[in-house]
Order: sequence, then C-alpha cells, then structure tokens
Amino acid sequence: MNAPATLVIDTSGPHLQLALVRGGEVTTLVEPLATGHAEILFVRLASFLKRNNLTYDDVSRIAVTTGPGSFTGLRIGISAARGLALALDIESAGIPNLFALSLMAPATNKKPISVVLDARRSEAYAQRFSSPGQPLDNAVILPLALAEKDYRTPDMYLMINPRLDIAPVAEFAHRLNAGNLGHFPPVPTYIRAADAKPQTNKWIALQGKASAK
Repeated sequence: MNAPATLVIDTSGPHLQLALVRGGEVTTLVEPLATGHAEILFVRLASFLKRNNLTYDDVSRIAVTTGPGSFTGLRIGISAARGLALALDIESAGIPNLFALSLMAPATNKKPISVVLDARRSEAYAQRFSSPGQPLDNAVILPLALAEKDYRTPDMYLMINPRLDIAPVAEFAHRLNAGNLGHFPPVPTYIRAADAKPQTNKWIALQGKASAK
C-alpha cells in the first residue's frame, strides 16, 4: 500500500508546476505555460500521478499557490484544488506566493528575509520574514522604488523577483499540521485593491472583481 501523498498545484505564473510528496520524497513537474492551464491541467495531473504509480485515491492532501499572480491562472489552479479536495474528501491548503517564496531562502542564511515581487505598474509586492515561513509583517503593495529602498537593507536577506520553486512549497504543505490548515485556506490572496468600482443601476449592484495581479 502506498504511503499517503500530498499533491501540490501552482498555476500562478508562466509555468505549470505540480509536485507530489510521499515517503519523504518530492517529485515535481515544471512546464513552461503562459496560458492554457484550463485545457491541460487535469491531463497533466493524470499523467503525473500515473508516472508516480499513484491514483487520486492515494492523495490525502492537496495544496495550491494562492497568489498574487496571474488572475486567470490562480482561478484555474484554486478551483481545481478545491474541486478535487471536495470530490476526494481530503484536506486542502492554500499557500500565498510571498510566503512560498520565503521558503526558498538558503538554509545557510541567518538573516531575516525580505521578499520583493514585481507587481507591474511600477509597483511591488513585499513582505518580511524572520525565517522561512515566519512572517514579520503583512504582505503589502507599494511603489517599486520604495520597496527596493526599504526592503534592501544590510540586515535582511533580499529575494527580489525569484522564480517560484514548488519543491519547498510541497514539503511545507506536506508537513503542515492538520490543526493549522485553517490558517492556509485555498482562496485567492489579494494584495492590490480592486480595479473596478461597484456600479449601481436601479436595484442591481454589480461588484467589481478584485485583480490578483
């Protein structure tokens, strides 16, 4: 009988990334894919599980990155993870991207960590961590020049625009205590405020969708 496995999905950026953790081993799939996640995600999931001699019945937990990132990609990945968790009646978790990026800091680093991620429009997402996965403050969005100034300090280990490595994210999701899953819901992580404003026409109010970018 196979050991319980954790399946992780990342569709937040220009790559489709999948990971499996079981028995202390991590297996990953990384495929360049700027668009079209919806068309191939479940095909890749099926082949990825088959390649690892697993079926969905062997998966006991599913996790997904929650952004910030591509709005369409995040929506697809989060919907897939939540749907599978519901259908399989298994645990689920969502890992915010800045948190996930902090997990990539080298083990030799002894400094607190600053993660700065390009948010476009001359802005940046930023967050500080005392150590990998240990936030010192909340994620914020601020002018790019200000982020590079305030977060690039000698006493901090700076991570600026790193490409997400799904392996440490998968390891974290796998060892996450079940009692702490509630702190990591599989819902989009919005940092930038909504671009659209609510519009009212007679009795119908249309709420603008928040951008995950």
